Amino acid sequence: MNAETAVALKPDYKNEIIGIIRSAASPKAIRTQLDDYHGNDIAEVVGQLNQQERTKLYRVCGIQMLAEIFEHLEEEDAGKYLREMDLQKAASVISELETDTAANVLREIEKERRALLIDMLPQDIRKEIRLIASFDEDEIGSKMTTNCIIIRENLTVKQAMNELVRQAEENDNISTLFVVDETGTYYGAIDLKELITARNSVPLERLISTSFPYVYAHETIDDCIEKLKDYSEDSIPVLDNSNQMLGVITAASIIEVVDDEMGEDYAKFAGLTAEEDLQEPLGRSMKKRLPWLLILLCLGMLVSGVVGIFEKVISQLTLIMAFQSLILDMAGNVGTQSLAVTIRVLMDETLTFGQKMKLVGKEMRVGLCNGMLLGMMSFVMVGGYIMLFKHKTAVFAFAVSGCIGTSLMLAMLISSAVGTLIPLFFKKIKVDPAVASGPLITTVNDLVAVVTYYGMSWILLLNVLHLHE
Repeated sequence: MNAETAVALKPDYKNEIIGIIRSAASPKAIRTQLDDYHGNDIAEVVGQLNQQERTKLYRVCGIQMLAEIFEHLEEEDAGKYLREMDLQKAASVISELETDTAANVLREIEKERRALLIDMLPQDIRKEIRLIASFDEDEIGSKMTTNCIIIRENLTVKQAMNELVRQAEENDNISTLFVVDETGTYYGAIDLKELITARNSVPLERLISTSFPYVYAHETIDDCIEKLKDYSEDSIPVLDNSNQMLGVITAASIIEVVDDEMGEDYAKFAGLTAEEDLQEPLGRSMKKRLPWLLILLCLGMLVSGVVGIFEKVISQLTLIMAFQSLILDMAGNVGTQSLAVTIRVLMDETLTFGQKMKLVGKEMRVGLCNGMLLGMMSFVMVGGYIMLFKHKTAVFAFAVSGCIGTSLMLAMLISSAVGTLIPLFFKKIKVDPAVASGPLITTVNDLVAVVTYYGMSWILLLNVLHLHE
């Protein structure tokens, strides 16, 4: 089956769902047909409906179906659509959402309406949402949910099963049961399969894994994201500073957190202060990009000024201008590679000063070895090019290519050091090293490459070999 045939056979869920919503069928018939689709499929088409069609969807769908749809919407969009509903229905939908989703969606609603909605929620849900909303957005507690099974350690296997059945009516994250003592202090976890297959005579203590991973609610997402990624658990318990269990962070939330962090890091590597989307206003996008562009403009002017200092070199050997981009590009590439490696290594908060210096040494050795190899290749290839196509003597051609090769080696060595030391410096002064982004490293390395290239040309070609065109 070729790609075109595969695309043709793929169900067109979007148009099917839109057709169902826009049809003249009865509300019950529409709801029955929509039951055949996943909430994510319906969520993808909500934005393509006009407000009248969305209102029809809100009226036709039950609260459970709407909650499933809203779980798959972006929080900003979910807040917008909740504002289109009457207060009672909006509150009912919020009460069915995962508590972390509900808390995040409520942040997107204006203060007055948000207060009214919270007051209309059941007391236990209101308490849970306020708990999650009490954490800063960069704390892992803001991503947790209270949708989990928590049992006491002093139960029998039969009692634990009864407690599981009772709590499962309200909580559907049942693959792992979390165990606390009589004071609510976290003790460990039990796998559902082990509990189901255990004999009633087996002490519950034998089923409890006390080495199960956990995180603290006030830990920043950056600090514990690696820990979350390392474990392939459906949910990981979240504790307060007194080791009381507050809730769990689910696998779906972990994926969302990792995705958000990757998006933020990608934005920072691009020299942005935050991510952008297609609907973002022009002014806001400019505001995000302009600060770094102003810094890079100043650095670019410095690079141009340095080139001007070597005007005498350029005027006497105009040929070397043709190879400037070679040095600049390679220096920028090497610096960006070292930056990427360093950012990754710095995720380990336990690195000692010696280990950081070892990283600098390693990156410089890599830059030097690669620089020597590429420098030798440039010496041969550029020298041959100048002889064959510029019709220069062998002495002149290989003197220039030798200068280029030497400059390339030095520029790559220094750029490797710069690409490693800048993020280490940012980390030391408590600034996110990801802000030492590609554009900054590239511009700094342009300055390094210009000084190295024209400095070597001035020393070797003009003052030592006394070459002129």
